[in-house]
Amino acid sequence: MRVAIYFTPPAAAPLARAAGEWLGRDAFHGAATRPADPVIDPLVAGPARYGFHATMRAPFTLAKGFDLAELDESLAGFAAARQAVRLPAIQLARLGRFFALVPSAPSLDLAELEADTVRTFEPFRRAATDAEIAKRRPQDLSERQRTHLRDFGYPFVFEDFRFHMTLTGPVDEAQTETVHALLTDRFAAFEGAALLVDGLALFVEPAPGEPFRVHSLHPFDAR
Repeated sequence: MRVAIYFTPPAAAPLARAAGEWLGRDAFHGAATRPADPVIDPLVAGPARYGFHATMRAPFTLAKGFDLAELDESLAGFAAARQAVRLPAIQLARLGRFFALVPSAPSLDLAELEADTVRTFEPFRRAATDAEIAKRRPQDLSERQRTHLRDFGYPFVFEDFRFHMTLTGPVDEAQTETVHALLTDRFAAFEGAALLVDGLALFVEPAPGEPFRVHSLHPFDAR
């Protein structure tokens, strides 16, 4: 079993529903959200398995001596002491070969949230195996990213963190315009809209390769 700490809107939020319908799967209930679609399904296979989210603490295996209940309790306490981060606007963007929803401008508060999440929950993480590190293709990473990978099990933390809510897997150049048009139509209501990052979710992958599910959602409660 692997776990991850993600931001995701609550299940009933309009953005969560729209993303679930696009991905074809609801990570809260594990249910299909639409009929199979031969055009969309190949584009979303990867992000559908992980569920709609923004990564705050990438998937990891629990270290010896910790269990899911302890992690969940710690995350609840962490969230209760945090204040919500308001992003004035989000937008559709192409990041490398995939599409995602991203903030329209950097947020120092969001960067602080990510850094605190990574550091706070590092003791719960079992050290990555050589095989797990190799999957990240360290030869393609910068020296700083390789250091992050070694120390935290994930290369894109701290200075290399970029908040994004993934909507597709890799998209071929020939498909880019078509996919962009599909996404623009599907997510028009959220383009330029504010987003409140007001909680963190504990996601669980029960067995290797299985879809991630939302185990719990903890709202921020600091006043």
